[in-house]
Amino acid sequence: MVTIDQIIAEKIASWYIGEWPVGNLALCLIALFLSTILCGAVGMERESRGRTAGLRTHLLVGMGSCIIMIISIYGFPKIVYGEQVLNRDIARLAAQVIAGVGFLGAGAIIHRNSSTKGLTTAVTIWIVMTIGLACGSMNFILATGGTILILLVLISFRKIETRIAQKNPMINMVVKKGSAILSSVLEIADRHNVTVQEFNSTLDEEGNMSIFFVARISNDPSKTILGFVADLEKVDGVVSVSAMNGVGK
Repeated sequence: MVTIDQIIAEKIASWYIGEWPVGNLALCLIALFLSTILCGAVGMERESRGRTAGLRTHLLVGMGSCIIMIISIYGFPKIVYGEQVLNRDIARLAAQVIAGVGFLGAGAIIHRNSSTKGLTTAVTIWIVMTIGLACGSMNFILATGGTILILLVLISFRKIETRIAQKNPMINMVVKKGSAILSSVLEIADRHNVTVQEFNSTLDEEGNMSIFFVARISNDPSKTILGFVADLEKVDGVVSVSAMNGVGK
C-alpha cells in the first residue's frame, strides 16, 4: 500500500538543480524543521505547566531521534555483493532509540509518599521521540496528525482528568506516634458518605506516622472533602491533614 507520505517523499526526492540531486537534502531539512516545530509544541505545553523537562528537552529528544532516523536511512551505503544488493535493516537504529529514550523518561518520574509525579512528562519525552522518528522516516502527515492528537490529550483532557481526580482525592494524615485513629477515620468517612481505600502508613524522621488513603466521594467533592478534612483534623493525635489532587487544603 502506498501512502500519501510516500508519494510526497518520492516527489521531493526527485528534485534536481541542474545535475545536482537535491531532493534527499530537501527531505532531510524538511524533516528536521518539522520535528522542531512539532516537538517544540509538545515541549511548550510541558514548559507552561512548569515541568523540569520542558521546551529544550523535548526539542532535543525529537530532533535527535529525527537525525538518527535520517542517518539510518541515508547514512550507510548499500552493500553490493557481486550482482546482488544486500538489504539493510534501517529500523535497527530506531529500535535502539526507543529503548534509550525510555531510560531518559524514567528520570522524570518522582515517587514520594505513596504518590507518583512526572509520569505524563516521561510519556511526552518518549512520544516526541516517536514524532522525531516519524519525521526522520518522512512520514510527515503521520507526525503532524499525531502531534495534534497529543496536544488535544494534554490540554483538553486535563480538565476531564481533574474532575475524575476530585472524586478520588489522596488524603495525607500525619498523626502522633502510638495514636489509634483508624476507627475514628472510618466513623468520619461513614458520616460524610466517603469510602476509604488503599490505606498505607509510614514513619517519618520525628517518629510520627504518615497515613495515606484514597477517599472515594459519591457526593459533591468540593463540599464533602472540606468537611471531611475538617473533621479529621479534630481527631485526637492528628498533627495535620491535607488532600491532594487539587481539592481540599
